Amino acid sequence: MNDQPATPFTHDKEQIAALEPFERLPLSRIELIATEAQAERAITELAGAAVLGFDTESKPTFAKGEVSDGPHIVQLATREKAWIFQLHDPVCRAALAGLLASHASKKVGFGLGDDVKRIRSKLGVEAFGVVDLNHLFRARGYRKDIGVKTAVAVLFERRFLKSGKASTSNWAARQLSESQLMYAANDAWAAVRVFEAMGNWP
Repeated sequence: MNDQPATPFTHDKEQIAALEPFERLPLSRIELIATEAQAERAITELAGAAVLGFDTESKPTFAKGEVSDGPHIVQLATREKAWIFQLHDPVCRAALAGLLASHASKKVGFGLGDDVKRIRSKLGVEAFGVVDLNHLFRARGYRKDIGVKTAVAVLFERRFLKSGKASTSNWAARQLSESQLMYAANDAWAAVRVFEAMGNWP
């Protein structure tokens, strides 16, 4: 007799492709942070947030033996808004480091092990309060890693829109495109939505 609990249902690629699209955070609610003044304003806005969607992006490496010096951007999001921090300016970078190390919020996202390592290496801080949503899904009986697409399908019966072209774009560019901003912001924003929805599971 097999007493192993059944693995919860997950959608396959074809099933996800047939779902209606998940809503997206519009550009009007995405703020690019590149200077000290912008960072200070963002930190003030983020002060009271109990939960922040969290993710990073790094310029992809293609040459053999090439080591990434990412992350090049860090995304934080609430239910209402997302902030995309660029790391070119040392003062802006230091402000973000202080925020990640000390902000009391839960910082939620998917597969954050590598992101946390890169933050530690580049910013010299340990991100506080990080919650990898994969671990929460595993606690619910899911045996494989659950990415944002599968999580949105499971919890909302919707298809998360994610551009493969944007994912491999140059995140170190000083001028980010609208598609890059939408991609980065919505990854972090969707994590907040998923975390909220998981809290309402029976």
